[in-house]
Amino acid sequence: MRALNVSAPWGLDAIQVVEKPDPTPGPGQVLVRMKAVSLNYRDLLMVNGMHGRAPAQTTDVITPFSDGCGYVEAVGEGVTRFKAGDRVATLFFQGWISGPPSLEKVVTALGFPIPGAGAELQTFSEHGLSKVPEFLSDNEVATLPCAALTAWRGLFYDARLEPGDTVVLQGTGGVSIFGLQFAHAAGLRTLITSSSDAKLERAKELGADHVVNYRATPAWSGPVREATHGRGADFIMEVGGGGTIQESMRAVRIGGHIAVIGVVAGAGDPFNPAALIGNSAKLQGLSVGSRDMFESMCRMMDLKKIFPVVDKTFPFTEAKAAFSAMAAGEHFGKIVLEF
Repeated sequence: MRALNVSAPWGLDAIQVVEKPDPTPGPGQVLVRMKAVSLNYRDLLMVNGMHGRAPAQTTDVITPFSDGCGYVEAVGEGVTRFKAGDRVATLFFQGWISGPPSLEKVVTALGFPIPGAGAELQTFSEHGLSKVPEFLSDNEVATLPCAALTAWRGLFYDARLEPGDTVVLQGTGGVSIFGLQFAHAAGLRTLITSSSDAKLERAKELGADHVVNYRATPAWSGPVREATHGRGADFIMEVGGGGTIQESMRAVRIGGHIAVIGVVAGAGDPFNPAALIGNSAKLQGLSVGSRDMFESMCRMMDLKKIFPVVDKTFPFTEAKAAFSAMAAGEHFGKIVLEF
């Protein structure tokens, strides 16, 4: 079978398609024939040797991708959750089943340190897979494990938002577009930012109540305050990091919630934590979620028939081109590789 490998010196040119022996499931394992994987910003960092709780070593060989959809080929001894023919999604954290995060749970991420879904055949723990809604395509299922679950947890587990609350989604990547779709379905008021007017028009079609071009209006906290009659946003999905956190602090309401899920805008200006004292806002780091959260999200998507936005597809052998499109910010929603 063929698989994607990445190793030192890292970078897009280091992505290789290699031949490997077909794996065999051991006790408690499930063999899955992959049909699709989706790209996350974390995967781009990983390919460049920049992701993990420790820096990638020159001896590491990574099979990338946490997010995939496939069909069960065989099960190992003792497996009870699946049988041959079941369609499944891989879970970002193979060992986070329920409850709050812990070190033991978050070191079980697919791609690194555990070999990821970027192979025609791969074995997974039976606890690291879930069945998925039948109405979604394989490509759509492949977008769910990281981006969708991150948005779901931020909105409904950590922030505990209610209908009528105002949420701000930064940019039009995977997490923000899922956040827009989930928030709209839950009756939340939504404001989304982008540097592209064309992407903002697409966001309106998905239910965005307010849109702001942050290149035309760098101080986008102003439109947020205007849309909320001066109160500020109840929730902000912070994907920019240091480059946008100051505006998020200006835009959030007293007692509001900022979910920090990315750093795509770079380091930016130094952040003054004293600002949190003045408005009693909650600033929380957020890294995906548990299997229980994933399965509750899938139930809601099935009920509301929410279709993920797959913007671009590539053959899995063209991973370099897919990552180049991501790095250039060409996508709206998700990029998928097909097997």
